[in-house]
Amino acid sequence: MNQDFWKGKTVLVTGHTGFKGSWLSIILKKLGSKVIGFSKDIPTNPSMYEITQVEEGMINIIGDINDFQLVKQTIEKYKPEIVIHMAAQAIVRESYKNPLETFSTNILGTANVLEAIRKSSCVKVAIMVTSDKSYKVKNSNQKYIEEDAMGGFDPYSSSKGCAELITSAYRNSFFDSTDIAVASVRAGNVLGGGDWAEDRLIPDMIRGIQQKSIMEIRNPDATRPWQFVLDPIHGYLILAEKMWNDRKKYSHGWNFGPTNDDEKPVKWIIEFLKDQMEQEIEIKIDNSEQPHETKYLNLDCSKSQNLLGWSSKMTIEQTLLFTLDWYKEFLKDGDMKRFTEKQIEKFMEE
Repeated sequence: MNQDFWKGKTVLVTGHTGFKGSWLSIILKKLGSKVIGFSKDIPTNPSMYEITQVEEGMINIIGDINDFQLVKQTIEKYKPEIVIHMAAQAIVRESYKNPLETFSTNILGTANVLEAIRKSSCVKVAIMVTSDKSYKVKNSNQKYIEEDAMGGFDPYSSSKGCAELITSAYRNSFFDSTDIAVASVRAGNVLGGGDWAEDRLIPDMIRGIQQKSIMEIRNPDATRPWQFVLDPIHGYLILAEKMWNDRKKYSHGWNFGPTNDDEKPVKWIIEFLKDQMEQEIEIKIDNSEQPHETKYLNLDCSKSQNLLGWSSKMTIEQTLLFTLDWYKEFLKDGDMKRFTEKQIEKFMEE
């Protein structure tokens, strides 16, 4: 990554108040970018956004991604050169409870951003963040490659598959003959400090410690491509740089996942975390009937490795230790803005 590339660039980040969007906003500010954030609300309490004072030093817009006119006006007013679209309903079980909201946000919201970019005169690069769950489920343990069919069993996964198809349709129909570069990115399960979403493994464990409650695990044998939050973000930034200089070569879909050694079942993660915890936590398996979730997900990232020179920097053990260090500092009422910046600096030194 060329850090000088980002100095002075105007970047619109949708979903900047979320866990991943907060980390992205912080690192862009550290790189010297002018950051405009667009989000519906602050999605959790507590939140990474508030704890680390993300709002400082950037433009903060509270608005619904389903409001096309507001999205369009934001791009017209602030004239971003780069758009990174992260705003989404990102929880699988929540998509079963509120499918219409999930479809509206993840499908129409994506179309609104792309249409606003199409009507703009400033955007040169757009990265649409979807999910590893956007692929049509295979009945095997084969890795997913970028050319595999989109699909999705549940409302969340389906909505992300649709977001991929919409991105492809806009790229083929409207952007292929322009200077605007548009790509989609699919990452695995990201871990890191500041995630407070429901139905997430480590946040649930931290809440169990805070509330002295029993932590319930739904799918202990489910295997996921775990990775540190900054690893895929690092990939997105490298991709944006490449797209800036060569639209044709890099405007398509990309996987950003960990190595094979970092694909672990949920129960392995739990045992590792328990060994590192300073407090005891009681865990039990929830054997009640659960909504369908894919048991095995694995991304083939050879394309990103070969064409972008990207690969995950952090092992699963390093990722978990970095993540636990963040929450331990939070539980001690530490300076989380500075602590987060130090973790970014340590990551970038690698």
